[in-house]
Amino acid sequence: MRYRSVAQPPPKPRNIGQLKAAAASCQACDLWEAATQTVFGDGDGHARLMLVGEQPGDQEDLQGKPFVGPAGKLLERALNEAGIDRGRVYLTNAVKHFRWTRRGKRRLHEKPNAGQVRACRPWLEAEIEVVKPGLIVLLGATAAQSVMGPAFRVSRQRGEVLSSPFGIPIVATVHPSSILRATDEESREAAMSSFIADLKVAAKNP
Repeated sequence: MRYRSVAQPPPKPRNIGQLKAAAASCQACDLWEAATQTVFGDGDGHARLMLVGEQPGDQEDLQGKPFVGPAGKLLERALNEAGIDRGRVYLTNAVKHFRWTRRGKRRLHEKPNAGQVRACRPWLEAEIEVVKPGLIVLLGATAAQSVMGPAFRVSRQRGEVLSSPFGIPIVATVHPSSILRATDEESREAAMSSFIADLKVAAKNP
């Protein structure tokens, strides 16, 4: 086995910068081998709202920041329409390295597996410990199940304020990339409206 846990969150992390520096050399799963870099969380280190996605995409892997690609642009628009200032939230992912498969010259997203999500969970736990958000928005199934367990289904409980194992309320919704994959404009607009409605629920709580 070529990978090993060479980096772990400090036992009592003081700030996000400390965590980010420690995570830069993490090899707790195999994803570091094909990724450009660890893409750690970014934003207000004491935000009331934390948003958790699945994993960095192609642009995030290259730029080293979460939600800077097409899904990030859609998320920013949705946050604005929900009355949420992106500069005042903390954005991160359940998995910190990009999992991809090559298609010609393109690097296409591939969903991380359960072992890869588990390997990254200590970093997410440490981020939550440092930021201490009032509410966590879970974007998509991977993020939701990383926090709420494998039986959780976003489709059944999206847009509801629920308790979590961290003692912090959560709201689960779709990942913005799913809206981009809508087959037509009407479907895309309907999905966007539902997504904004879920974010408005998060904005009003706790």
